[in-house]
Amino acid sequence: MLLLDCNLGTEGLKHLLDTGTSVNAPLDPCEQSPVHLAASGGLACFLLWQLQTGADLNQQDSFGETPLHKAAKVGSLECLSLLVARNAQIDLCNKNGQTAEDLAWSYGFLECAKFLTTIKSMQTVKSSEPSNRSHCVPVLRQKRSFRSSENRNGKKRCW
Repeated sequence: MLLLDCNLGTEGLKHLLDTGTSVNAPLDPCEQSPVHLAASGGLACFLLWQLQTGADLNQQDSFGETPLHKAAKVGSLECLSLLVARNAQIDLCNKNGQTAEDLAWSYGFLECAKFLTTIKSMQTVKSSEPSNRSHCVPVLRQKRSFRSSENRNGKKRCW
């Protein structure tokens, strides 16, 4: 069960949005939107509310990080789950060539890292599986190359 913890720390950001600040507007010099701030604070309840109001869950800040990167850096499995459930792109890289999964591993959040690894593997199997195939084929973990390219939205993807 996903436990959403709303606390009083969200009032400042909620006030900004209630008074007309765009849900995707960068709030600081690092170009972090309210979604970035909610994810980096592990505020799953506020993150859910923002996603329901049309926030861009793949928006990258000045470091190339998405809300998924922020949630991985603080070990918020709740925020990661919300973002993945809303189809956040898990293969986007920050300016250092790291995905959210890489950050979760490097910051020592093993449960989050394993979750993202599992999601990535499931997406790999699903995308490589012909539609008429009724069984799953195990996917072996391949060594990641940190080459990146930009997709049609201008977001960096890792290979």
